[in-house]
Amino acid sequence: MLEKYPDYQIINLDKLTYAGNPANLKDVENNPNYSFVKGDICDPLIVNEVMKEADQVVHFAAESHVDRSIEDGSVFVRTNVLGTNTLLQSALANNIKKFIHISTDEVYGSIAEGSYTETDNLNPSSPYSSSKAGSDLLAMSYYTTYGLPVCITRCTNNFGPYQYPEKLIPFFISRLMDGKKVPVYGTGMNIRDWIYVEDHCSAVDFVLHNGSSGEIYNIRGGNELTNLEITYRLLKMLDKDESSIEYVEDRKGHDFRYSLDGSKLEKMGWKPRYDFDAALEQTVKWYVENRWWWEPLKH
Repeated sequence: MLEKYPDYQIINLDKLTYAGNPANLKDVENNPNYSFVKGDICDPLIVNEVMKEADQVVHFAAESHVDRSIEDGSVFVRTNVLGTNTLLQSALANNIKKFIHISTDEVYGSIAEGSYTETDNLNPSSPYSSSKAGSDLLAMSYYTTYGLPVCITRCTNNFGPYQYPEKLIPFFISRLMDGKKVPVYGTGMNIRDWIYVEDHCSAVDFVLHNGSSGEIYNIRGGNELTNLEITYRLLKMLDKDESSIEYVEDRKGHDFRYSLDGSKLEKMGWKPRYDFDAALEQTVKWYVENRWWWEPLKH
């Protein structure tokens, strides 16, 4: 965003929880158009201070790891529901011109065939996806009740550099690099659609500038693969064989397949640019070359 829009001022509000890392933004920390504020989105005082300086908000902040939500859902409800409400209240009080709420394909739940459109009912399975569905409904209520110019985006699974190593792709890469086995849930046949992180960012930018208030936009990568297919690709890229796979008990309430119909956004003129396999190779190369970044996080 700083490269594309040199006259934009960007304020980054982040609590720096376990998954937050200032090293992710070393390359922009001295940019005069960028500033960082450490704070919790549940804290109305800090949120209001930052919101006074802004005219548009892109709300990425969330607890997002399904396995952690199964262990303890309370922190997910606090951040994803109450935190979102704090931001919405402040945005309303400060006459924010556009509020982009970043959600997930998981709010729709599993689908055996076909793909979900933006008007389909929500049917979340985990405490994580339920808390995101709750925040979506809250965000839309601020549009309906108060006219706050809200857009919601729902994206498929992201991958790329700087992704915290609890997520599937960096988790598997780092384990394979350390000569360890990778744990595959159940049969490994669960299906997800994958999108390279820069494509997701370009879609959010597109919605920020072209989206209509009160609208929801699905963002798909168009790369539906089983977890096992992802695993085999990573094994090949890191010169490992099937002996590195360890099948483990399936996750509780594990959704079988997510799939989004992304035609609404694509008809408006956005589509993903990155080839999946090339982007995955690029991602593997980044983790191989940047052990310094992820190794301390694993410890």
